[in-house]
Amino acid sequence: MTKDIFEDEKIKLTPEKGFDLVGIDYFAEPGNQLYLVEHFERYQDALNAKKDRKIQDEYFVLYKGTGNEYFCR
Repeated sequence: MTKDIFEDEKIKLTPEKGFDLVGIDYFAEPGNQLYLVEHFERYQDALNAKKDRKIQDEYFVLYKGTGNEYFCR
C-alpha cells in the first residue's frame, strides 16, 4: 500500500479543534503543496465552502477525531 503523498502536510495542517479547508498547489515544491484556505468551527460550514469552489477536487477538509485520529474528506 502506498503512502499518501500529502500525509505529512495533512498532519501539520490538521487543527486541534474545528475543521480546516485546505487547498492543493500542484506547482509548489513537494512538502509545501498544501495551504490553509479557511478554518471553520462546524463541519457543515467547511463542507459548504468546499462545494463553493470551482474545482472541488483540489480542496479537502481536515479535522481530528475524538481519538486524535486524522481525517480528510
